[in-house]
Amino acid sequence: MTEAFSASSSAMALAQELVSLLPATREGLFNPYATAHPMDAAANTPKAKLGRLGAHLDCDPEVILVGEAPGWRGCALSGVAFTCEDQLLSGAIPRVARLPERLSTNAGGPFKEATAEAVWGILYELGLAERAVLWNAIQMHPHQPDNALCNRTPTTSEVLEGKPAMLALRSAFPKAKLVAVGKKSQGLLARMGLACDLSVRHPSFGGKPEFQAAMRSAFGRNAPMN
Repeated sequence: MTEAFSASSSAMALAQELVSLLPATREGLFNPYATAHPMDAAANTPKAKLGRLGAHLDCDPEVILVGEAPGWRGCALSGVAFTCEDQLLSGAIPRVARLPERLSTNAGGPFKEATAEAVWGILYELGLAERAVLWNAIQMHPHQPDNALCNRTPTTSEVLEGKPAMLALRSAFPKAKLVAVGKKSQGLLARMGLACDLSVRHPSFGGKPEFQAAMRSAFGRNAPMN
């Protein structure tokens, strides 16, 4: 079985542009749109991940949420930031078709990510899911050189290699509010010369309530529009 993608030509062109601006996979830094992941199922090719990214970008977003870098259980397999296998199998991600088969070969079942669930949960609650784009300061998975199935903090030089793609994404959606998810993301965007409209606590490590509260305050029905 194969996935069907219905992204517009402009959204796919943007996805291809962003991906072209990322460095190639190298030791310790994995590009999901260029190289197969050790946990990829046969059909979960780099092309499939690019197709999902194009579908995800096919909107006029009100908000762009930016994290630090992908995790190996999430974007490294899905191709979409803050998005995991379980969500795609259930058809929970707007504009991205429900998966006809597994993304990964994980014997324990589809990967789930608490951060992905927290992010999409609040976007649905606030009516933003159809008008949100998710990305990372460096849209590549940083890992230990001898272990692709782990996460590590990217170096500053690695993150700054994501600057061209980040600037291109911002240029494509200049009216969207730019939200840094976590202080690290905020600092990295500042180093790229991008001012955030909002910085929120990362939902991991007990930060979910604070993350939700900040998003509700900024984007709830009674929140100021300016």
